[in-house]
Amino acid sequence: MKRALLIVISSPSGGGKTTLCQRLLAMDDATVQSVSCTTRAARPGEVDGKHYHFISVAEFERRMAAGEFLEHAKVHGHLYGTLRAPVAEAIRSGKSVLLAIDVQGAAQVRDSVRRLPAGDAMRRGYMDVFIQPPSLEALRRRLVGRGQDRPEVIERRLAAAEAEMRRAAEYGTVIVNDDFDTAAAELMAVVERERNGGSA
Repeated sequence: MKRALLIVISSPSGGGKTTLCQRLLAMDDATVQSVSCTTRAARPGEVDGKHYHFISVAEFERRMAAGEFLEHAKVHGHLYGTLRAPVAEAIRSGKSVLLAIDVQGAAQVRDSVRRLPAGDAMRRGYMDVFIQPPSLEALRRRLVGRGQDRPEVIERRLAAAEAEMRRAAEYGTVIVNDDFDTAAAELMAVVERERNGGSA
């Protein structure tokens, strides 16, 4: 029997995580995306409840104090977090859950999952993937090309990316996103392997 997975995917900003996750979700109807909470403002085209739950700092801190987050982190000055209950419920119902989160959040999820009982569905189905850009220079071109950030923000993101890339070894799988279709095929293959009971 195929198992429900908790799929954690991280990459530096501009590394291609969002587009690869969209491709995975389009190809795999057994997987749903976890919708994170954030205190940042919505970007053009983002829809509350679909891309993120956009909440106030006060509301975020209340939920944090109540222990409702599986992970939470401050990234580029904003708070982000994944609510525990919807993730656990989806996995119990047989759906795999995709978490597209940064390396801080992934480390928290990894630690949370390791503390669960051995038979817990979230622990049994846990897997993580780091999406690596081919180089920092390629990442710089992508960030400039998407035209969303000022030059000083891009430099800050590149410095953060360098630090994040040093933590790639913490992940079970690293995929270099040089060619998008190749990276997407690699991602789908590793998810299928884990779903069919591959190495935990």
